[in-house]
Amino acid sequence: MIPLNYYLILAAIVFSLGLLGLLINRNNLINLLMCVELLLLAVNINFVAFSHFFSDLSGQVFVFFVLAVAAVEAAIGLAILIVLFRTRHSIEVDALNRLKG
Repeated sequence: MIPLNYYLILAAIVFSLGLLGLLINRNNLINLLMCVELLLLAVNINFVAFSHFFSDLSGQVFVFFVLAVAAVEAAIGLAILIVLFRTRHSIEVDALNRLKG
């Protein structure tokens, strides 16, 4: 049986990579969306690990809700990116500062 610490270390590494990607890469919106997905994945790993450790299914139920929110976020985010690319011909964050109305 794998101890809880290993799962928490894995989740911390994934969360750190997602946070590092958010802080370093501010140019491409697709990369920013992928980093947000990494953050949500790290939260899901923690939910499942603690749910298994405490023998309670509530953490796994929260994972389904987080996955549903992540799927909706990805679908809406990509739809917005497609519309922005059609109008601006770029998905760089610096090119989007002119959207202020």
